[in-house]
Amino acid sequence: MIKRISIALMLVVVCVSCSLTSRIQKADKKFALGEYYRAADMYRRVYPQVPSKNKKLKGSVAYKMGRTYFLLENNTKAETSFKNAVKYGSKDTLVYYYYAEALRSNGKYKEALAMYKKQAEISGNLSIITSGITSCNKAMEEWKKATRFVVSKDKKFNTRYSDFCPAFASADADVLYFNSTRVARGAKKNKNSRITGQRNNQIYSSKTNVQGVWDNPELVEGINSEFDEGTVSFSSDFQTLYFSISKVEKGKTLGAAIYTSERTGAAWSDPTPLKVLADSSITVAHPAMDPEGKWLYFVSDMKGSIGGKDIWRTTKTDDGWSVPENLGPTINTEGEEMFPYFSPDGVFYFSSDGHEGLGGLDIFAATFVNDSTGWEVRNLLQPINSRFDDFGITMAKGGEWGYFSSNRGDRKNYDHIYKFEIPKLTFNIEGSVRTAAGDDLGDAVIKIVGDNGTIANVKTKKNGTYSIPVQKEAKYLLLGTCRGFLNSKSELEIGDEEKSRNFTVDFSLTSISKPVKMDNIFYEFGSAKLTPDSYKGLDALVKLLNDNPNITIEIGAHTDYVGSDESNKKLSEERAKSVTDYLFEKGIEKERLTAVGYGETEPVVPDKPLVRQNRFLKVGVPLTEEFIKNLTPEQQEKANQINRRTEFKVLKTTYKMF
Repeated sequence: MIKRISIALMLVVVCVSCSLTSRIQKADKKFALGEYYRAADMYRRVYPQVPSKNKKLKGSVAYKMGRTYFLLENNTKAETSFKNAVKYGSKDTLVYYYYAEALRSNGKYKEALAMYKKQAEISGNLSIITSGITSCNKAMEEWKKATRFVVSKDKKFNTRYSDFCPAFASADADVLYFNSTRVARGAKKNKNSRITGQRNNQIYSSKTNVQGVWDNPELVEGINSEFDEGTVSFSSDFQTLYFSISKVEKGKTLGAAIYTSERTGAAWSDPTPLKVLADSSITVAHPAMDPEGKWLYFVSDMKGSIGGKDIWRTTKTDDGWSVPENLGPTINTEGEEMFPYFSPDGVFYFSSDGHEGLGGLDIFAATFVNDSTGWEVRNLLQPINSRFDDFGITMAKGGEWGYFSSNRGDRKNYDHIYKFEIPKLTFNIEGSVRTAAGDDLGDAVIKIVGDNGTIANVKTKKNGTYSIPVQKEAKYLLLGTCRGFLNSKSELEIGDEEKSRNFTVDFSLTSISKPVKMDNIFYEFGSAKLTPDSYKGLDALVKLLNDNPNITIEIGAHTDYVGSDESNKKLSEERAKSVTDYLFEKGIEKERLTAVGYGETEPVVPDKPLVRQNRFLKVGVPLTEEFIKNLTPEQQEKANQINRRTEFKVLKTTYKMF
């Protein structure tokens, strides 16, 4: 009986093993056919049934599952699968590389670096590994800074399905074509793709109305079929449409092929196959004609490719199309290069996961140098590129705005269309104009002169504020003016700024009719000698006099009541003279300066601002000796300190005017 049970169990194990092997082989077949969505689902179902003891098989299935998720751009699941592949000792020679790629696409640059280095220990420093390591280091350092582009998801073109690969269909960038897996209003539901698991792509278009707003997208008539329509591009005159179709016959997915259609009035002609290769079983897709109409660029994994998918080109001949040329190693890598595109200005763009990038597919710009050097390639960086897949760019003339597609931020990894634009930089000089006591001057005028030709007068608002638009890379001279007040001048230089910015220039205007206390004017104890701490305040007075060349002033020095009247009078006169001497040394004419020593004869009469700072004082009550002696010792010292001051007042405003 026990022997029979043992034999039965052995048969069950053998059957289960055969079943697992058969199911894995079926999944492998789907993967080989490019039906990644079906393959991923089959691997996902079989993986839990592989015994953990069978590490070799468990690691193999995990690796294959990771590859399908990676190709489906589901890097979260790909990372988990590759992690399990490593855990169970997958023997695939590139397991650490693909694990690193998934980690990098998920923004885990430090972890990715470790996996790239492990891969290098096995396979050596292959170019794809070196590129990955460099990409991680740059992503953590110099690529953190974003470019001037601003990116926003465009609600008009996006649905909860995949919407991607926008292409302008007019020179004025007012017509846009794109691909989508949505269902058009009134149309029958499309079949699901065996590759992506989503509905087959179809081509939609939208145009701007008289208000410049995009209309609701509509299915393009005449070119869509029951099959999967790929990305579109146009000839430079927008009369010829190029796109690819991936067909399915008898349940078998065929390779993609390029088709063309000609504009006939407002419609398109029936699509015609464009026979680039003699072997129609080889996939050719993502067509793009160069601006001169000479070369047709496309993507293929045909024999001779450097990596998985390369960008090739062919030209029209009398007999059809020339033998395709590979764009070479400065464009193509051991990774994948796709979605070629030429901007109206002739710059070549494409997407790649093999060049140094932030993760997934990044968009690159390329300029052809010469036959020996090849192309110069640069990453468009953030915010156009991200750690997700970014591809399918189209630009308006001038390159300052356009659209591209990305699967960033979508939990299902569906693609969506994003707008990019360089915002117009704005610069303003703004600030406030107030009295020396801090009161708003609502009737002041700011006069501005720039070395770029700017000349303007701007009146302040009721609250004393102002704002003046200006330009970068210019020097400006500003003059704050108000009737009854002295002018105040300020200079500002704006450099080559990369972001919009407001520059603040405030003005404090001095009254012509009232004495003005000079803050931070200090003398040595019991002496008329100025201390170095006074120079900043005195230099401000020099500037004021230079800003107002037609005024003359009186410098008045005051003391407290301590000491004799004679000694206080003499000390104040000497201190006033010390100030005028300093001003004269700084270039102010002697005829504009008068020094007066008041001693203790003119005590301060507190106003509201002073009383707010010293609550023991009273508005309008002079700080006489009698008043001060009734205060506390601490308050007496403060009051005496207030009386010890240096002031200036305007005597004339017509010096050398007549």
